[in-house]
Order: sequence, then C-alpha cells, then structure tokens
Amino acid sequence: MSSLSRRDALKALGISIGGSVLPLSSWATNDKGEKIILPDFENSFRPDKPITVVTCGAGARGNVYGNYAVQYPAQMDIVGVAEPIAIRNERYAKKHDIKEENRFNTWEDIFKRPKFADAVLITTPDNLHYGPCMKALEMGYHVLLEKPISPSEKECRDILALAKKTGKIVAVCHVLRYAPYFEELRKIMQSGVLGKVVSLQHLEPIEHTHMSHSYVRGNWHNSKETTPIILAKSCHDLDILRWMIGKESKSIHALGDVSWFKKENAPEGSTARCTDGCKVEATCPYSALKQYYRERKRTYVFDMPDDKEKHAEHIMNKLKTTNYGRCVYRMENDQPDHYTTNMLFNDGVTASFSMEAFTSYEGRRTRVMGTLGDVVGDMYSFTHTDFLTGKKTEWKNATDMHGGGDWRLVANWLQAVSKNDPSLLTSTIDASIESHLMGFAAEKSRKEKKVVEIKL
Repeated sequence: MSSLSRRDALKALGISIGGSVLPLSSWATNDKGEKIILPDFENSFRPDKPITVVTCGAGARGNVYGNYAVQYPAQMDIVGVAEPIAIRNERYAKKHDIKEENRFNTWEDIFKRPKFADAVLITTPDNLHYGPCMKALEMGYHVLLEKPISPSEKECRDILALAKKTGKIVAVCHVLRYAPYFEELRKIMQSGVLGKVVSLQHLEPIEHTHMSHSYVRGNWHNSKETTPIILAKSCHDLDILRWMIGKESKSIHALGDVSWFKKENAPEGSTARCTDGCKVEATCPYSALKQYYRERKRTYVFDMPDDKEKHAEHIMNKLKTTNYGRCVYRMENDQPDHYTTNMLFNDGVTASFSMEAFTSYEGRRTRVMGTLGDVVGDMYSFTHTDFLTGKKTEWKNATDMHGGGDWRLVANWLQAVSKNDPSLLTSTIDASIESHLMGFAAEKSRKEKKVVEIKL
C-alpha cells in the first residue's frame, strides 16, 4: 500500500488529533459511579413500539443495562423482574413501574407464567446464566446475556445450539466491542494501514483494590463456586483480541497463580476481620475500613439504605458480617492475581495478554505491530505511527470503565430484536463462543502447564 493510499485510508477512517466527545447521561452511572456515555446512534432507532423486557437479577449490571429503559422509554420497557434480595427487587420495580404480579423472587418463577414480554435480560450470578437462558429460549424470548455465557463449555455450546434451533437472538454483553476506542482500533487493523498485522500485546490492569473487592473478598473469589477469573474478568479481552485480529485462534499457553493474597503473607498483628482491632489496618492498602467505610467506595454491594444518616452504621454492620470485611489474606480465594497468556491465530498472528492485579490504575493498554506501522493505545487514546513517513496520528475520546460500550450494546441488541435480525448484532452468541473456548483452553493450559489447542 502506498503512502498516499495509507493517508487516504486514515482520512476515510476519520482518525485525527482530537477525536470526538460523546455525550454523558445526566443521571445514570456505571458500577464505579461514573456517568454513562450515551450511545451516539440511539436517535436513529425508532421501533414501532418499545421492546418489552423481563430482568433476571437486579444487581449492579441489571441496573446499568436496565437504566437504558429509563433514558429511552420509546425503545425499551422493562415489565418484569426476578430478584431474591427484597430491597433490590423493590427499588427495581419502583424505578421501572413494574406491576406487582410481574415481580418474582427467582428466575424460575418467571417461566411458570406464559410468555409476557419480547425478551429477557439475564444478569444473575455466573453459575445461574444457563438455566434462565435455556428456559427463555425454549419459551420464545430473545436474550441479552451478561458475560460469561456460562462457567461450563458444554453449557456454552448448549446455549448456542438452542439459539440456532429456536432462531431467537442471543447477545452476549461483550461491551468492549461497542467502545469507540476498540471500534476505531479494529478499523485500522482491518483497513491495511498497518500492512500485515503481525502481533499484539494487550494488558488488563485490574487495579489492586478492585482485585481485592471482586476476586478476593467478593462474589468471584472462588473459581470453583463461580467462574475462573480468565472468563469472569477477561473474556472481554480474549473476545476483543479475536474480534480485532479477525482470524481464528489456534492454540494458547497460560501462566499464573495466587501469589499474594494467602495466609502466609498476612502481616503480623493482622486479624480475621479489619474491624477486629487489626494492628496493621492503618497501613494496609487493602483495608476494608479504608475502602468501604472511610472512602465509601464500591458500597453499592451493600444495598445502602435511602436514609443517608444510617449509611455509616449500615456499612459497619456489613463489614462485621460479610466477606467484604474479612482480611484479604484469610479468604478462601483461589483466583490468580496475575495471569499471562500467549496465543497463536491463523496466518501466524501472535498475541500476548496479561491480566494484572497489582496496578494503581485500570483501563486496557494495547500495542499493535504491523509491517507498515504500529499503534499504541490506553483506551482513552491511541497513536498510529506510519513507518514510511514517520507521521504520528492520534485518536482520542472520552471514556468510562467500559469505554462507552454499555448502552451502545443495549441499543444494538434492541435494534436486532426489533427487526428480528441477528446479523445486526456486533456481539452474537456465535462470535462470543470462541472467546469462551479460548478461556477454557487457557485455564486448562495454566493448570496442566502445557500449550493447549483451541477446538472450535
């Protein structure tokens, strides 16, 4: 490709210094409390009537996706909810004006009723994705399914088979596919501007307190009870690598383990709980008192009371009675705090991916190496360098923890459902299966200490 055609390609891709600024919601936030980035194409979507949806699981992700219906009621109407935690059920029902008869305790209760909506949003715990998804498909519902599809390879394949049999749309919440940063990065890689893409390096910095919150103390602390971290946290990244490269994966080699969060590393003077008079609590970066009580971070897991005067008492009670108040060195956690994989794709393309707990920052970091140029990016911006001219071209944009992908995903799914056309989806069940198979193969490789072929 000549330098002229490369310049033309960059111009056609719309990549220039500055980028665009995406609008933010005035009220809706994500799991971290950041304002949700609004989809920049939602105004072009005008269904004849709102897509009616029943939500299974009214936790953090159920609210992030469900809030789309509050912002865009002409597109999406949530008409039912299943949630066993009473305060979550009550708040979700009130927010979406759900009738009493459409409020359920468990997901099973939904399907005891004849079909009463167009689709089901499944944001239950990982090990409770399979049951409601299969039942929803059997009863003729379309599905928006939080990742991972399932902790089991067999269950993933079962869901794919049933989706094909029923013809219903199943979108997996691989929200990074909808982030403008990754969309533009993929365009460059697929355009030929970089020549032949030879290799990628991709880093997912979890951030040290996020690791302690979710994968040491939190719901995903034990892989046997939930999902291995390579799927629970990083199937996003395996998926985005496969999507950007655009070639099938062939083999994978993985290394990683629990290096720090274990009993032998507990400081002298530490206690079973941070609230038990721990002598080193004030100097521990993972202190539950510091994170939840003093700094009030990630307190959404505590279902905070409406009366703010009761917040301090409520948090302290949770720290004394739940895993969130326990010492990070004394949990039953088995999730690796560092995880490195090397992957081989068709046409000899290689990729290395590292998931790292011990960082002070979040947000993916990506390097793409091609024969005519390279790209270096950090999810907020990337810089393309042309080898022939030496010219550097920068793209940048506003972003949030998922790069603006959360509501863009929902908008895309609603469009596909309204037209009953799965080809409109970016993240189909077919496409999402491969990244899960990569994750299962990575975990097998890590445990058996060998290179594993990926069988599609």
